[in-house]
Amino acid sequence: MKRRTILSLAGVAPAAWSAAQQPTPKPKNWRTSPLGYTDTPVLPGQPWKVHDIARPRPSVVTPGPRPGDPPSDAVVLFSGKDLSQWVQNGTGPNKGKQVPAKWKVENGFVECVGGTGDLISKEKFGDAQYHIEWSAPTEIDGDSQWRGNSGILIMSRYEMQVLDSWDNPTYADGQAGAIYGQWPPLVNPIRKPGEWNTYDLFWEAPKFEGSRMVKPAYVTLMFNGVLVHHHKEVIGQMAHRTIRPYEPHAAEEPLSIQDHDTKPRFRNIWVRKLKPYDSK
Repeated sequence: MKRRTILSLAGVAPAAWSAAQQPTPKPKNWRTSPLGYTDTPVLPGQPWKVHDIARPRPSVVTPGPRPGDPPSDAVVLFSGKDLSQWVQNGTGPNKGKQVPAKWKVENGFVECVGGTGDLISKEKFGDAQYHIEWSAPTEIDGDSQWRGNSGILIMSRYEMQVLDSWDNPTYADGQAGAIYGQWPPLVNPIRKPGEWNTYDLFWEAPKFEGSRMVKPAYVTLMFNGVLVHHHKEVIGQMAHRTIRPYEPHAAEEPLSIQDHDTKPRFRNIWVRKLKPYDSK
């Protein structure tokens, strides 16, 4: 077919050939619009005009093929295969060192191995979007804070509680979805033990100038698709039975997952580093 087409064009007159190469005309109902403007008012508090033609356009990100899959700009910390993106703090002769992670990986998830220590991501994050899936153990061997206890430690300091809160009374600011020791979740959308829960967490890191905090952290948390914190101010660092204020730290720090000597499971962990508006 292609050869016949080429041969048939060999005898076409130059004018006809030129016409054949012209772009396809737009249909009569085709509508166009300016790509931007230069003569509009300046937006309050911004350097840009309304519909500014010079304003940087957002970069393109390809979403994951299914809900919950990592988008193209995500840092994948655990895909179900190994713990190559994680370390743990050593003990005994390895105290003060970071050692390979020892939690158990099988069937696409990682399970906490009590007594080995927290998982610590190799990569560091500041303002970020976190996606983490977790499930509580089906074997119930305790109550209150001994039911599948763990924690998502943002910047290794600020805890979003992980706990089996299915038919398990405990203090409100310590149940699943709580900003631990500070704010309970607005509601409790927990799934049954053994079923998978999802945290989609949006983090604004605290800001420091020297030894002074100039902006606290804020967190928004979707728990199984249900909003449980909306731009909530974080009071300070993780603490049990006390209040631990902020202490200056770097703009980016690792994500940690707490070893609380129970056996929750985790899967599909990814993070997006968030840039300010109009970043190139």
